[in-house]
Amino acid sequence: MNLEHDVKALIARQYRTTLLHRSEKELNYRKTEEFPNSLAGFPLESVSNFFSAEKATKWQESREIDGLTTNGVLILHPRGSFCGGEAKPGLWREVSVGGGVFSLRESRSAQQKGMVVDDETNVLEDGTLIDLCGATLLWRSAEGLAKSPTKQLLETLVDELNAGRPQCPVGLNTLVIPRKLSLSVSEESVNEKQQPYVYLNCGHVQGHHDWGQDKDSKDRRCPMCLEMGPVVKLCMGIEPTFYVDAGAPTFAFNPCGHMATEKTVKYWANVAIPHGTNGFDAVCPFCATPLSACPGYVRLIFQDNVDL
Repeated sequence: MNLEHDVKALIARQYRTTLLHRSEKELNYRKTEEFPNSLAGFPLESVSNFFSAEKATKWQESREIDGLTTNGVLILHPRGSFCGGEAKPGLWREVSVGGGVFSLRESRSAQQKGMVVDDETNVLEDGTLIDLCGATLLWRSAEGLAKSPTKQLLETLVDELNAGRPQCPVGLNTLVIPRKLSLSVSEESVNEKQQPYVYLNCGHVQGHHDWGQDKDSKDRRCPMCLEMGPVVKLCMGIEPTFYVDAGAPTFAFNPCGHMATEKTVKYWANVAIPHGTNGFDAVCPFCATPLSACPGYVRLIFQDNVDL
């Protein structure tokens, strides 16, 4: 048995774990002071001789060996407090096996490493994104989640909107915003006649009707402003961890129709998620659908007494 080969093969199948440092006073383990990265569960001081592949980028400085995984492990820290509504997405950085922080390579598997970034750290903070070349994770701290809206609050906001009995200006029927989209009427209390739709080019919210249907496409002409464009079902984004503030769901992502607060929608619309070897796409955090057009979202315009 070649132990060295087996260890390398093991690490090749693992990307990274996090090394947790908890305060002894935090007996409930809710608070974590630092979350530096380590490779495949091995402590940082013991990984210098292990790399994920023979062709992986590696180097030696002051008798210490460091390197990058084949496709890289990327992190993005928010600039400012993630939960509070004022944060802006930072820049994607690559983290080495030894915990160094670098600018991105020309492509995920390029042999030349990026430039050293001395003023940033690999320690995770509330709202940090971790990309593993095919899977993107969002790190939330216990303190951050305590400031975030709860699922119950988000559901209450939906109930408050529905209590206003928004109407379709064409069919004059009452609309009911669902908490989730369903495959069939039997799976959800909202039937097709009550399902709200949003015109993605103008933001007007209406019910399902056949007025203004374009014969050559799926686009429709909005009866309120006569704007031609796509139409999609509206649905509340009920995942508290993605919210950067608490408030009324006044915006929706384009093209999926997930509703959220203005600051939450605008934050995620400005986060470019790595895609492929060197591409980046802004996506809806609730369903991972790539955003369309610019800016990738629309302000919702309800009728009657629930105008937002």
